Amino acid sequence: MAGPLKSGSVKSSINLLKKKFAIVVAEWNEEITEALYEGAVAGLVANGVKKSNIVRKNVPGTFELSLGALWMGEKKNIDAVICLGCVIQGDTPHFDYICQAVAYGITEANLKTRKPVIFGVLTTLNKQQAMDRAGGKFGNKGEEAALTAIGMLNF
Repeated sequence: MAGPLKSGSVKSSINLLKKKFAIVVAEWNEEITEALYEGAVAGLVANGVKKSNIVRKNVPGTFELSLGALWMGEKKNIDAVICLGCVIQGDTPHFDYICQAVAYGITEANLKTRKPVIFGVLTTLNKQQAMDRAGGKFGNKGEEAALTAIGMLNF
């Protein structure tokens, strides 16, 4: 299906009915990542992607998204990978290490697979900020990640 994306900000010039997407979802902060996943699927389907062409793979936490994304991106039948996770800042520097590592890892997966690997990871100060971005008052960043994947396939 060619035409404008749901957001109206990007136009799709490719047939999305034939594109296959992998969504790699961190199980940590599951309430948030499930909402992100639902948003991503809704964004893809609303823009013409067949639900049967969406493959979900879970990883234990956000840190593991990088390797999961690389493994999915290496598959010949996958056109784009969407990584969904949530890291909420705590009292230790753990937050900083995880955020930096996953950003670097997802970037590397993009470059190694030469496919779109989308960073759909929330890095928030508290759970409320995450909920606000996973279907709350700031929309659903999972849906935004799906639209980014489609946009990159149009590149």
